[in-house]
Amino acid sequence: MKKLKILAAGDIHGDSGLAKSLAEKAERENVDLVILSGDLTFSDRTPKGILAPFVRKNKKVLLIPGNHDSLATVDFLAEFYGVKNIHGYSVKYEDVGIFGCSGVNIGINSLEEEEIFSLLKKSHNGIKYLRKKIMVTHTPPTGSKMEKFSQAFLKTNSLTLASKGVRKALKELKPDILICSHLHEAEGIEEKIDNTLVINVGRKGKIIEI
Repeated sequence: MKKLKILAAGDIHGDSGLAKSLAEKAERENVDLVILSGDLTFSDRTPKGILAPFVRKNKKVLLIPGNHDSLATVDFLAEFYGVKNIHGYSVKYEDVGIFGCSGVNIGINSLEEEEIFSLLKKSHNGIKYLRKKIMVTHTPPTGSKMEKFSQAFLKTNSLTLASKGVRKALKELKPDILICSHLHEAEGIEEKIDNTLVINVGRKGKIIEI
């Protein structure tokens, strides 16, 4: 059976040049799908044409909000560009189910940890019967190497860098892959947590096949 080929990236922060570069990579790598794991904007200022490069390349796009994005802004972008916001929702491609939630627990767009878990569980219900599952959040799970790396980089352990709700969902829902971003200094880190491959895809993006 043919594998699903994905370009996943996050933390674009309104950088239209980066969006263009990622869209070119998606075309060059002939991916089936692009997943954007939040922070499309910077402080919710909607950049002109931020998703246009992907649409011009005829790429299917899934996205979720980050801590810089309001749900209203991401809903607007999804409707305007004809792409899919999977915050609290799921989609399926052949035998692969993809579900998501921002997982954001800081700032004005924050959610309570139990709400994060509930949204992920709700979105998972629609695809739980499928052979392979991908969970998409902006915020990584607590106890991860990427959280510890960021704490060391920032020389603090008092900031909220990761989500307990995401970690609870990881343990209970058991996705094959978790795509996240948010912690810029931990970009590119991959680790196994409870048999899930957790990937901080970052701004440069990551090609994933499942």
